[in-house]
Amino acid sequence: MMRGNRRNPRGMGPRPGYYKPKLFVPRVPFDIHVVLLKKNQDLTPSTQEQTAVLNLITKIQGVLDNLAVAPGTFDACQVEEVRQVGSFKKGTMLAGHNVGDIVVILKTLPTPEAVQGLAARVAEDLQDVTVENISGGFDICSPDAVVRVLITTIPPNLRKLDPELHCIQDLGQVSNSHHQLGISNLLAGQEKTTVRCVAVDQKVLKLHLAAIRHSRWFEENAHHSSIKVLVRIIRDVVQHFEGLQALNPWIIDLLVHYSIMQHPSRQPLALASAFKRCFQLLAGGLFLPGSAGIPDPCETNTIRVHISLTLEQQDMICLTAQTLLRVLAHGGYRQILGLEGNASIATDTSFWDGVVVSPLSTAYEKPLPEKKEEMETEPVEENMDTQE
Repeated sequence: MMRGNRRNPRGMGPRPGYYKPKLFVPRVPFDIHVVLLKKNQDLTPSTQEQTAVLNLITKIQGVLDNLAVAPGTFDACQVEEVRQVGSFKKGTMLAGHNVGDIVVILKTLPTPEAVQGLAARVAEDLQDVTVENISGGFDICSPDAVVRVLITTIPPNLRKLDPELHCIQDLGQVSNSHHQLGISNLLAGQEKTTVRCVAVDQKVLKLHLAAIRHSRWFEENAHHSSIKVLVRIIRDVVQHFEGLQALNPWIIDLLVHYSIMQHPSRQPLALASAFKRCFQLLAGGLFLPGSAGIPDPCETNTIRVHISLTLEQQDMICLTAQTLLRVLAHGGYRQILGLEGNASIATDTSFWDGVVVSPLSTAYEKPLPEKKEEMETEPVEENMDTQE
């Protein structure tokens, strides 16, 4: 007769006193996932807003494409190529921010006269629009949307730029209020204005060329729906907390993509888990000096994306994320999303079911300026002693 069974052929039972501990796996409450989806619906622009931006972009791109193919009598500049970039192209535009972005690559050097002539030609062909000047280009404004036209040139021309002719020297009284006050104030009571443009800085030209690479990379790699949802949510959170506002859109895109896709399982994380992981990465010092960080996939050399941040900004991002992560651990996700309370949870002491969460202090200290007066007085005293 056979002893035991198929699973235990020897008939031996578990050893006495043997205990297999259960592995504790922290779970994110399901309510967070529902709230995140609801927040994404609130941040997603309506069909009317998207249609307004799309119609204006189509008109402007049509005018610019015609100038590239058949310029005719237009000789202010030569248009090489026109590309859509920015949040509208990526599908991460926020509600109430009806702004599209277009990069215009010129064959010729971007002199102030060339930019001014291009802006005047676009405004003349479209009609019923206003032109406002920004750093590195101009804005075409309609009653319902704004398209930001960013000027750059082909890479061989970057070496030919003359700082006196092609760099920004003084913006003067150029209106740039829509970047601070929002589109609602910009679109209220517009009147047609005179076109006045400023020169374009070389660094700005390179950033505009990089924006084309960023949009192409995002379109090829961020095809998962959770990435666009989380990018929209994180961008809104960054606007609420001052300590996180140094994170630019490109850093946010890479951070969200890394949080969802870059982990051992190689499977996309759930939205709620990825939301928490963003704060865990920032709180763990992902963007601190000496950290591996996230390499920029659009640069030839191994450049970390956080090197564009100052040391003070890196410190503020880390300590703000650490405070918000502790708030999130005690169920304060509605306050982080701006659904309840205010942004003071990152700067003031808060209480969560008897647990006190105190904001952290900065670790970075600015170096003190050297006292030149003391350095200059010492040799004077020595000279006086030698003369005596």
